[in-house]
Amino acid sequence: MHERAGIVFGGIVPGMAFDLDAHLCGYGEMLEHLDLATCTVVGRQQVAGPNWKVAYDGYLDFYHLPILHKDTFGPQFNNKTVSDGWGPHQRNTQPDERMLALEDRPDDTWPTRALNGGIWTIFPHVSVAGFDAGGPLYMVSLLFPGDTPGTSVTVQTFLSTFEPDAETREAIDKTMDFLLHVVRDEDYFTGNRIQRALQTGAKRHVLFGRNEGACQRFHGWVDAFVAAETPAATAALLAAATEYHDA
Repeated sequence: MHERAGIVFGGIVPGMAFDLDAHLCGYGEMLEHLDLATCTVVGRQQVAGPNWKVAYDGYLDFYHLPILHKDTFGPQFNNKTVSDGWGPHQRNTQPDERMLALEDRPDDTWPTRALNGGIWTIFPHVSVAGFDAGGPLYMVSLLFPGDTPGTSVTVQTFLSTFEPDAETREAIDKTMDFLLHVVRDEDYFTGNRIQRALQTGAKRHVLFGRNEGACQRFHGWVDAFVAAETPAATAALLAAATEYHDA
């Protein structure tokens, strides 16, 4: 077990050494900016979904936001993605014209909260997303394989950067209900349909477009880890990845 940036990391292979620094490829320093270590757990819920890789694509892809979520929060987003990678880990956000308000301010006066938005994903199955519920609120999603290859279970843990009172507790509960609806009834509803289509075998390959670079990167790393086969080969992949920051 290891702790970094308020997150506990562990391996699933008994007796196998786990080098967290090598795994994070420099991403741990970025995660520190979220201040998760100072947060309070304010809620937890589970969502059943399709195969974990199909489900995880939704956390990496912003192309679908204004369309799939057109009746919820989609209209406030465009379908462009700015993606940065540290080895297999990624931070995805969007071009945001509100950032222009900081242009003439000294860099050291820029508020951290304005800079750490978007979706932070930790390979292979964690997503951290920020929301407002009477104050900054994080949803940390952990995706686990289900009982069959075509299913998964997502555990959503909610962390607040403030101590909730009666008013903010109500806002948190409403946000949790809203996000359960969005993920279950929009994202995973669609993901389950994708899963059923894939299982027909009608198509053996799925093409990711140029605006789905984060998904391309994720699946490329999955393929690389599967092909590595040995711990030494995996370590070599990660060692090579720490040599550059991919943007």
